[in-house]
Amino acid sequence: MTVDERDPYLWLEDVDSDAALDWVRARNAETLNGLAASDAFTGTERAIREVLDSDAKLPFVQKIGEYYYNFWTDAAHQRGLWRRTTLAEYRTAEPAWQTVLDIDALNKAEGEDWVWHGASVLRPGYRKALIDLSHGGSDADVTREFDLETLRFVPEEDGGFFRPEAKGGLGWIDDDTVYLCSELGEGSLTKSGYPRIARRWRRGTPIESSEIVFEGNESDVSVRAFRSHTPGYIRDFYWRAPTFYTSEVFVLVDGEPQRIDVPDSAEIGYSRSWLLIELRDGWTVDETTYRAGSLLAADFDGFLAGDRSFEVVFEPTPTTSLAGATWTRDHLVLTVLDDVKSRIRVLTPTDAKWRRDEFPGAPAFGTVQVSAVDPDENDLVWVISTDYLTPTTLSIATVGQGGALPVVLKAQPSFFDTAGLSIEQYFAISDDGTRVPYFVVRRTDAALDGSTPTLLYGYGGFEISLTPTYSGTLGRAWLESGGAYAVANIRGGGEYGPTWHQAALKENRSRAYEDFAAVARDLVARGITTPKHLGIQGGSNGGLLTGNMLTRYPELFGAVVCQVPLLDMRRYSRLLAGASWMAEYGDPDDPEQWAYLRTFSPYHQFDPSRRYPPVLFTTSTRDDRVHPGHARKMAARMLDAGCDVTYYENIEGGHGGAATNEQAARMSALAYRFLAERLA
Repeated sequence: MTVDERDPYLWLEDVDSDAALDWVRARNAETLNGLAASDAFTGTERAIREVLDSDAKLPFVQKIGEYYYNFWTDAAHQRGLWRRTTLAEYRTAEPAWQTVLDIDALNKAEGEDWVWHGASVLRPGYRKALIDLSHGGSDADVTREFDLETLRFVPEEDGGFFRPEAKGGLGWIDDDTVYLCSELGEGSLTKSGYPRIARRWRRGTPIESSEIVFEGNESDVSVRAFRSHTPGYIRDFYWRAPTFYTSEVFVLVDGEPQRIDVPDSAEIGYSRSWLLIELRDGWTVDETTYRAGSLLAADFDGFLAGDRSFEVVFEPTPTTSLAGATWTRDHLVLTVLDDVKSRIRVLTPTDAKWRRDEFPGAPAFGTVQVSAVDPDENDLVWVISTDYLTPTTLSIATVGQGGALPVVLKAQPSFFDTAGLSIEQYFAISDDGTRVPYFVVRRTDAALDGSTPTLLYGYGGFEISLTPTYSGTLGRAWLESGGAYAVANIRGGGEYGPTWHQAALKENRSRAYEDFAAVARDLVARGITTPKHLGIQGGSNGGLLTGNMLTRYPELFGAVVCQVPLLDMRRYSRLLAGASWMAEYGDPDDPEQWAYLRTFSPYHQFDPSRRYPPVLFTTSTRDDRVHPGHARKMAARMLDAGCDVTYYENIEGGHGGAATNEQAARMSALAYRFLAERLA
């Protein structure tokens, strides 16, 4: 008999079955009548909602043609407005916005539950858009053509492009042609549920007759096709991902796809005549070895012709990693993490060696994000600066002109009182001697006697870095009430580049959990908190992290918040997008890999005879990325064993857990009130 056949909770994987939904409704009712019924909950929810609905939030914009576009939500627009203005207006305190599309009004008119997924505008005319809309926030969405002059959707009967609901998308080729990557009959998807085939679709022709231009394998993660519309450098690319961390990229040369011959694990970027190659693994070329984590630049056409001359524009050190790169018209701007703190460098290609300059203004314990305003036209960049206590600011700067300080355009208001709060960075020592950084935000006058309720957050996967970020909701719901907040930069993340990530892959996954446990112990050793006052929180892969903390180290924590989690690692690869993550975790259908996967499968490591701290599980019925069955089954198993379990499943929201500010406020309030009550 297989593990699956012995699973008495398998019926909870049937997402919309009456039995499963009855179970969900019963658990939700218990939570709403218990945890969510207090005045304290109502006050926390209201405080969070005020932040999310605030008109003073930063309206981040994207330059598209002559306009600057923004997607905005507030109390009156829960589903959001896609709107636009000019740069001159945007510089004012209260810009005049033109509404392009009102999603709330659209839902009312169509009787739908659309959630905005983004838009792609055709260059160079900027008159047409392809808009992606999702039912309830799921990853699967539809694409509809939109006229940016009439501000109306283009009906199918008038030749407008329409892609039925599926995972995938459309991408502009020209006025009357798009690339189509989507479900289109049997064999069109990979085992991970993403497009396997790329097609060229011409306006006015049936979608079924679209021409196949590129195919991947059923075992691949996904396939894409897209056009780069940079004037003078228009190129068409085909892309297939055999695994989550490998890809093959082809560029059309004289109508034929030519492979860009870089390692499968490398990522490429391009701008005008330049090709960028970011290495996940070391690469030896002509007896020269380039280190993992390096960024190389080459002449695009020269590389295709066989030239292997590179400029090493970034090489990591033991404390630094590349966090991002953006091209302006004449410069390459790099964001570098140095012990998880942002530093900005500006590189300028010259006939000789590239010039390298430091960009001023990075905060001591903060995060800076830089992106080009319009790389075809100028050297302007947006600069977003933030840390745990400093409200986010949006500035604009011109790079390459002596390093002038950015000019602040917009600043988020302070949503909570930061007086007496400080940011500190410490290093814990993991079981194998590795130094693991973590940040702590706490009151400087708090006694180091272990009495402070402390929330420890982590992720530790998919090479994603956790850097300091301002959160008005965290501040109002947790910090203002005297709680401390800690963020662990454990292995599996990207804080120190690809080697930091690769150190916790597959059979080495336990290192991420050992790192997190080491941070928990270090918080206690410093007197900041004690196990009974220490709570943890994580979502998605971070939910797998907190699930493992729950089952491996229950003695270290007083409460656990586990959100949209992976928990059943025996079946994860068979559920929704799970097959795409086998490069991260392993293949449970391979007996040798299941042997180590089982060791970090919380669903299988749960022991009904052990004592566990109180746990809150949250998920979404409409999550079509991480199956809600993970949270449902784990909660049911623990409840039947008499454990202290709180469960809430939002109907909408997809993998993000919420589709509106109202839903987001409720989900956040559940977590913060659960922690406050259990850690007090």
